[in-house]
Amino acid sequence: MAGNSDPLTPRAKIAVTAGKAVAAASRAAGRGSGSVIGGRVALKLDPDLLARLAQNLDVVLVSATNGKTTTTRLIAEALGAAGPVVSNALGANMPAGITSALAGGSEARYGVIEVDEKYLAGVARDTDPKCIALLNLSRDQLDRAAETRMLAENWREGLAGSKAVIIANADDPLVVWAASSSPNVIWVAAGQMWKDDAWSCPACGGVMQRPGDDWFCGECGFRRPTPSWALSGDHVLDPHGSAWPIHLQLPGRANKANAASSAAVAAVFGVPPQVALERMYQVQAVAGRYDVVQFQERDLRLLLAKNPAGWLETFSLIDPPPTPVILSVNARGADGTDTSWLWDVDYTRLTGHPICVLGDRKLDLAVRLEVANQHFQVCENLEQAVQMCPPGRIEVIANYTAFQDLRRRVGN
Repeated sequence: MAGNSDPLTPRAKIAVTAGKAVAAASRAAGRGSGSVIGGRVALKLDPDLLARLAQNLDVVLVSATNGKTTTTRLIAEALGAAGPVVSNALGANMPAGITSALAGGSEARYGVIEVDEKYLAGVARDTDPKCIALLNLSRDQLDRAAETRMLAENWREGLAGSKAVIIANADDPLVVWAASSSPNVIWVAAGQMWKDDAWSCPACGGVMQRPGDDWFCGECGFRRPTPSWALSGDHVLDPHGSAWPIHLQLPGRANKANAASSAAVAAVFGVPPQVALERMYQVQAVAGRYDVVQFQERDLRLLLAKNPAGWLETFSLIDPPPTPVILSVNARGADGTDTSWLWDVDYTRLTGHPICVLGDRKLDLAVRLEVANQHFQVCENLEQAVQMCPPGRIEVIANYTAFQDLRRRVGN
């Protein structure tokens, strides 16, 4: 536990101090939080710094294609019942950002860390986590991320024999296959709305059978494990069969699923489901997601959707027609430059909504909406789009850098 001894060598202390100084300079120059550049500098000065910072913490790692920032926040809130928590709450989820976050938590007992899927095995090696939450794997950033089965294989190899308790989604075959190499897995029935990345068996390549909510491979017998935790409507079912009500300010089924996984993680550290779920109610928005902001006398709800699975979940929680919807898509480095994923999204779900289209790749999106027989306007900027909508609520859905652009524009 933190506070018992000082794990930092003189070199590590210099690295932390230098990283914080660089981060502060970056913030002062208006270049964002500075956490990534600060962490990079610190790791250059002491390559073992992440391991040193983690050694006095009980660490939880959270990885997934969708939902990891929100779930990290919910777990951090729940574990706050048991002691002080340090977390990379702003989503800087590669080693530099993680190092920077941990360097700021000298009094913490728990480290709750969101980890980019591609870095999970390495960060797990460095931080010796007590618990790892694996939520889902789906296609994302097609030009840069290896296809999903290769990511699952990285997880499977990297976590083989891990001492950590793995909390894993029993409804995602790729996650189940990745987690099955670990000796200590707790399965959660968290659901899987987007199934298009899991039609072939990750173990043998056979065709997956999907009767109802179940799944199995007809060729090799790989099948859905029996979960001990489950999301059931508005309740979490624990391993004893007790049903605990979920009260969240965050919208949608996906966030209830995130809460179910978070309650399972909290229980590993002795926080009862009732306490964990009550604490999760405090979370209103996560790094700007789900925030409602006033802009040009309208109420804009900001929603992040980075890939087909995320868009599908987001469409399920927007207000019904004729609520206007603004869509913004970029294809910069952090988004992935390949926008062919737009063709995997079912935009007929927006029928009846007036739609405005923005962003660097607005014309790619316009072609996709045209094929889906949607009525839309292509706009030059947010101001023009908002002016086309009547007063009242507007749902604004954007991918990663487009979302950051919008937050800056509305002063969020």
